[in-house]
Amino acid sequence: MQKVIILYGAPGSGKGTQANLLASKFDLIHFDTGKFFEAVVHDPKNQKDPQIKEERKLFDSGKLMTPAFVLETVKREAKEIHKAGFGIVFSGSPRTMFEAEGLVPELIKLYEKKNIHVFVLDVPAVESIKRNSSRMMCRFCGYGLLSAYYDVRNPKHCPVCGGPFYKRVLDNPETIKIRLKEYNERTAPIFGYIKKQGIKQLKVDARPAPFKVYQKIIKELGIK
Repeated sequence: MQKVIILYGAPGSGKGTQANLLASKFDLIHFDTGKFFEAVVHDPKNQKDPQIKEERKLFDSGKLMTPAFVLETVKREAKEIHKAGFGIVFSGSPRTMFEAEGLVPELIKLYEKKNIHVFVLDVPAVESIKRNSSRMMCRFCGYGLLSAYYDVRNPKHCPVCGGPFYKRVLDNPETIKIRLKEYNERTAPIFGYIKKQGIKQLKVDARPAPFKVYQKIIKELGIK
């Protein structure tokens, strides 16, 4: 399916979970900006690169990375994905107005406006902090345990691949508050820009179980 689905939402709103479900169901490529750049800035091979060192400081503190650096990378990856014949699911990207103004026109050129869909997954700040503070991620496959449905205090093995769990640097309450501030001040204004481009966007209540949120998104996409 040659579509672009952009999922927005505060930290812990379930962007990654929904992106994985959509990518698996419709053979899309999930370009997880957060995980992609987390791997880049924490790769031991990159630690002597001055720019990467500065980007890592921003990333680990919960602040958004340099927009020009992010935009150049994401545009390059998007072109490669389109060239390979796949659609894309973005979870939280583009994250700043600068990135949006550079990436959205490129996506329109590659996929056409009618094939771009934007969903804003809405959760209260208190819920965002609660979800992220207790989140555990598999170090190998990236699977995240849902704290509302599993005891995440001492997880033994990932139910998907059997790998060990870890807690992300970003997932502590104080860093989450910074991430929420960054989202509200630097990402949320993008919604107005996207609307002006004539791209449909829909706010979805992300508090219910992920499968219910997924069903809502599928319904709005007109897919059975």
